[in-house]
Amino acid sequence: MKLLPHIFAPVALALALGGCAGLLGGGGKPAPYLFTLTPDAPDPGTIARTAGAGQAVTIGVPVMPKELRTIRVPVQVSPTVVQYVPNLQWVDTPDHLFKNLVSETVRRTTSRVVLDPTESSLDPGLVVTGQLQHFGYDAQTGQVVVQYDAALSSAGANQVQTRRFSATAPADGSSNSVGPALNRAANQVALDVAKWIGG
Repeated sequence: MKLLPHIFAPVALALALGGCAGLLGGGGKPAPYLFTLTPDAPDPGTIARTAGAGQAVTIGVPVMPKELRTIRVPVQVSPTVVQYVPNLQWVDTPDHLFKNLVSETVRRTTSRVVLDPTESSLDPGLVVTGQLQHFGYDAQTGQVVVQYDAALSSAGANQVQTRRFSATAPADGSSNSVGPALNRAANQVALDVAKWIGG
């Protein structure tokens, strides 16, 4: 997990989820720093690959529910109540961060040529789409949860496979804990997706 270096404001005191008031995160005050997702898979360095017809893979941006379409991190306080972790914001919305993480993990751990949807007019090959159902902190279990319902279609959509990927990691509810825990869980899901794609 990398902290963006251009933000120099002091890190706020980590806040545990001891009560509902602490979950509200205040008004319009910006977070003292921003989080992003970084791949755990080793960087192989320069990559030069060639793919035959239908052998590349295109990773799409996942669909996600309204409470996730924000740079804030949701907290599931109860089955019907969602709040947000104070002092924790992403550099971008989770759908784009997760898509980039999956793409880079597939690129680093397989021999596939990985394409962005903007390049799919070349030859999309296998296409991975899906729904990012959970990407936040569950105050009831003390864990972050990442859940991705993926669909893998072959060239020409002659065959479609679906699979649910889930990962959890412990956290204490503070921004310093939840951010890195989400990075670990997201990396586990991305690695599982890469193994599923294979190649």
